[in-house]
Amino acid sequence: MSVKSIEIMDTTLRDGEQTSGVSFSASEKLTIAKLLLEELKVDRIEIASARVSEGEFQAVADITNWASEKGYLDAIEVLTFVDKGISINWMKKAGAKVQNLLTKGSLNHLTHQLKKTPNQHFKEISDTILLAIENGIETNIYLEDWSNGMRNSKAYVFEYLAFLATQPIKRIMLPDTLGVLTPSETFEFVSEIKGKYPHLHFDFHAHNDYDLSVSNVMEALKAGADGLHLTVNGMGERAGNAPLASVVAVMNDFIPNVQVTINEKALYTVSKLVETFSGFIIPANKPVIGANVFTQTAGIHADGDNKKNLYFNDLLPERFARKRQYALGKSSGKANIQKNLQELGLQLNEDDLKKVTQRIIDLGDKKQVVTKEDLPYIIAEVLDSYSNEEKVQVDSYVLTHSKGLRPSTTISITINGETHEQNAQGDGQFDAFMNAIRSVFKKKGLLLPDLVDYAVRIPPGSHSDALCETIITWKDIEKEFKTRGLDSDQTVSAIKATEKMLNIITN
Repeated sequence: MSVKSIEIMDTTLRDGEQTSGVSFSASEKLTIAKLLLEELKVDRIEIASARVSEGEFQAVADITNWASEKGYLDAIEVLTFVDKGISINWMKKAGAKVQNLLTKGSLNHLTHQLKKTPNQHFKEISDTILLAIENGIETNIYLEDWSNGMRNSKAYVFEYLAFLATQPIKRIMLPDTLGVLTPSETFEFVSEIKGKYPHLHFDFHAHNDYDLSVSNVMEALKAGADGLHLTVNGMGERAGNAPLASVVAVMNDFIPNVQVTINEKALYTVSKLVETFSGFIIPANKPVIGANVFTQTAGIHADGDNKKNLYFNDLLPERFARKRQYALGKSSGKANIQKNLQELGLQLNEDDLKKVTQRIIDLGDKKQVVTKEDLPYIIAEVLDSYSNEEKVQVDSYVLTHSKGLRPSTTISITINGETHEQNAQGDGQFDAFMNAIRSVFKKKGLLLPDLVDYAVRIPPGSHSDALCETIITWKDIEKEFKTRGLDSDQTVSAIKATEKMLNIITN
């Protein structure tokens, strides 16, 4: 039996960025895009939704400029809408060449959201496809809510597919938009469609609301799906999308007669960098990429491994450039840094490399030990620090904590060139700092967002006296977002995260 090549489309930068509280900067998006295509070797990447924001436009333009130079432009895709050419004009200005057109895959969505008939919808889609061709843009089609369409309005789905079979498009993409499919339904629905249209290319796009995304992907492949949509670390709306690392491991080990181009050894490195850029923490027990999945704790397991690898399986850590571990209970020049970056599969431009080098030198001056495992956190901190214009600077502060007295803070802060000083007390040093900041902004008639979550961690593999990362989640009227700070001192790392928040709300 012949081996079938399966296309992998990674949508971390589009669907994955829809994870609550996650927003990548343009620099971070470009870095991730490079890693996905050059290190992981995915076939295609979906990098943005058209028309979202000026920042999104700049990110797409940066990626398409790089991709055009490197020969990857046909692998760069953007989610677009049936909007009389507005999305296409946006794409053209940004330099993108492949649109993933969002259309209605269920009669329920078509009737109640668009309030149109199938023929009206099909006509607008046809016009959009032709306009794309006129502008040198290739089209793939998303059938939004396809899974419910197959359940409740199958006649409409096949009417739509009959229309799409006549259109000059490359791929038809079948999303389980709400993550409701069972594995048996997935196999049945994809089999039925591939049986009727064996020569059309169909992608399957799974969501993980019932923790069935990997199982559904397996069934879609058995039924003849030609491509899969996945995300790093399973990021995505609600419970997320099918996770790239798990699906690749399953395909390589359990799905016969299919193959992918993914470089398994790059999965862990990319996952960790995306974790630091996003603030979306990988659970320790996450298959393939979790901190604990190749760590044996029980003594009997270590004994068995010593005797004849009794507790090994095919999921060997070396496949993913990792090492098996056994838990035992409860000055740097630029060349050195480049070597460490190479070991992690990372590349930085000259300016970013200088910034990272300076950050490491600063830590060394404090007699802090920096390990290879610290580097992704330092890179994330440095790139994030330059993603917003610094209109707000915390110039200096004095933090006091004395027995019998309330903690207090005196700060000096510059906002748009105007310097303010303020003193305040609080229940802790950071609380006193926030009260001082709040007083300054109140005098200027500005409100701060609410602090809804505060997480402190030491980078895995690091030393407790080296780096401390504080990730703070903020919520204003419009949205929830995260900022992070990195320093050897926990309170200082929180202050750095707060300074970033102040720059975001004043930009």
